[in-house]
Amino acid sequence: MATLLYRLGRGALRRRRLVVALWLVVLVGAGLAAAVLRGPTASNFTMPGTESQRALDLLAEQFPAASGATGTIAVKAPGDGQLATPQGRAVVQEIVEQAGSLPGVVGAVDPFQAGAVSPNGRYALVQVQFATGADEVTDAQRTAYEKVGASAEAQGWQVAPGGEVLGGEPEIGSTEALGVLVAAIVLIITFGSLVAAGMTMLNALIGVGVGMAGLYALSGTIQLTSTAPILALMLGLAVGIDYSLFITSRHRQNLLEGLPPEEAVGRAVGTAGSAVVFAGATVVIALAGLAVVDIPFLTVMGLAAAGTVTVAVLVAITLQPALLGFAGRRVLPRRLRSAVTADASALAAADRPAAAEDRSGFGFRWARLVTRFRVPVILVGLLGLGLLALPTPDMRLALPDASTATVGSPARVSNDLITEGFGPGFTGRLAVVVAGTDAQATTAALPQVTALLQRTDNVLAVAPPQLSPDGRTALLGVVPKTGPTDEATETLVHDIRDSVRGISGTEVLLTGVTAIGIDVSEKLSDALPVYLLLVVGLSVLLLMLVFRSLLVPVKAALGFLLTVAATFGITVAVFQQGHLADLVGLDTPAPLISFLPILLIGILFGLAMDYEVFLVSRMREDFVHGDTAREATISGMGHGARVVTAAALIMISVFGGFVFLDDPVIKSMGFALAVGVAIDAFVVRMTIVPAVMSLLGDRAWWLPRWLSRVLPNVDIEGEGLREHLDDRAPARV
Repeated sequence: MATLLYRLGRGALRRRRLVVALWLVVLVGAGLAAAVLRGPTASNFTMPGTESQRALDLLAEQFPAASGATGTIAVKAPGDGQLATPQGRAVVQEIVEQAGSLPGVVGAVDPFQAGAVSPNGRYALVQVQFATGADEVTDAQRTAYEKVGASAEAQGWQVAPGGEVLGGEPEIGSTEALGVLVAAIVLIITFGSLVAAGMTMLNALIGVGVGMAGLYALSGTIQLTSTAPILALMLGLAVGIDYSLFITSRHRQNLLEGLPPEEAVGRAVGTAGSAVVFAGATVVIALAGLAVVDIPFLTVMGLAAAGTVTVAVLVAITLQPALLGFAGRRVLPRRLRSAVTADASALAAADRPAAAEDRSGFGFRWARLVTRFRVPVILVGLLGLGLLALPTPDMRLALPDASTATVGSPARVSNDLITEGFGPGFTGRLAVVVAGTDAQATTAALPQVTALLQRTDNVLAVAPPQLSPDGRTALLGVVPKTGPTDEATETLVHDIRDSVRGISGTEVLLTGVTAIGIDVSEKLSDALPVYLLLVVGLSVLLLMLVFRSLLVPVKAALGFLLTVAATFGITVAVFQQGHLADLVGLDTPAPLISFLPILLIGILFGLAMDYEVFLVSRMREDFVHGDTAREATISGMGHGARVVTAAALIMISVFGGFVFLDDPVIKSMGFALAVGVAIDAFVVRMTIVPAVMSLLGDRAWWLPRWLSRVLPNVDIEGEGLREHLDDRAPARV
């Protein structure tokens, strides 16, 4: 592979104008396709095969008029009892008429007829039915809906439109650009050259542009959730910058050794590019592996992110060499550039040995310290990560609801007003569908079902049944006493399903947004151990191929598990338990979004293997060439620490930029990824790993002979490339 990439890098540099032109054509073409073919994103999370989804499908068939999105307008009068006055009724009636006449609205229900008025006569709920689903509601329709009740508000009333119709795609604004800006600063400091930093950033941005445009072009035929493009953008930016950083760093090192630009690029792509391809492949495999969970929206999210990572890899090994060809020796700091230009051979003779022998840098000093005190370092690291992981067993998963929306947002205002006037259960009402073999069976079962529901603990009220036109299906509304993400509500869902199971002649199904969220969370929780086992097993197998060792892969997998546990613990402490929530701008602590743990495992796996390969491959290279295990460990850390530090800081900056978004789902994803990268890079890979490698000594590289014969040699370290280059013995300039 290294030899193939070496030739690819040299070819890209020689034909750099063609390569750049082709990528620009791809970028423009993908952008035009996205503009023409882009479709809406979905804000709902469906789960085929679950009881709640079967019930929704049945409702859409039997109650087609009610299959569209719903809205709830909360109305609060200036004083108690005011709704019962003629003036109060007139105000509410005007709101109902305004809502019913909105474009895209089928009808609005009078709260006095529906009994949706609080006992104190101050609060009322107006139910609004749209003709289409929430994803098809236009921005104009949504804006008109939010303006309902303006005249009532002028009279001192409070009107708060809410409901699922307000769900929309999270907006990407200037706050995320802060992460990119920090990444650019890190690149400038790392390279000491605006040209090198600018090219690396430009390369990554072109890759992200192509990946995101392609994703949006496909959104017309593939339904994307609103968070899928955000996840793809996060990963595309982070890995795109990191992969370009690795190749550019190796290219600069080759130039300083006196190699001509074409040879320097070829060797950079052949060596660092091999690590990039391997790291990208692990991320793609982990993300694509989400398909094994068999959850459609999660599969699409994983494949979307995997697509942007694939583009980032392709851009790094083709476009980056071309851009480096245009830059020439300007990728070096000015002082070194002048030296190379004036007397490259002298630089090669004088500076190259010094650079190889100078081990006074921070990476070498840190490696010596860690290997010297390896046992205390391992114990302190394990204890610290163990303490951070303590909140992990308390983790609860749920889908987001309006109670966690940003304070002051329309959805949050409406939710708080409903809770204030009617209780938290009214914000997460359940729906019970009774489907009989015929109309008589359904009618006969309704009294029994209603009685069972009313006797269930934590049920506040049961609405009268609504019958389908043929009388075979009935819909009953159930109002819990507790909110949608409360543990008691989750218990209630299971209690209701247990109590109504087995009624003869009918099928009784429980659904609603709350029930769907519980079903999704439970299926994801059940899939989490299987997926974790898959990822860990994959990491051991892949690293066994790369390092031809048994203990190194096991150590890497255990380190990955430490990273995941500590990251979960910190995220639970902040976003679920509310510790230091103000620091991340979190208004309301709540259970973690259902798919966060499984996504975090997939993404961190790829990134952890990225740093593992970059550091440990240099250790193996030096060990194979005669260094002792301790010397090889120090050398690998010393040469890789600077680049890994820069790469981790860039990842943290990009992911951290999404913490500033108002959307709590995106905020938690950005936070967890940033924390996970920080823990894995600085605590696990750059501290615990060298300590363990030093402790293992020569045993770290042991591999049974029979297994060595079975395993293919992927040559990620470029040993075959070095033999090829030794035969050629290229001249220096």
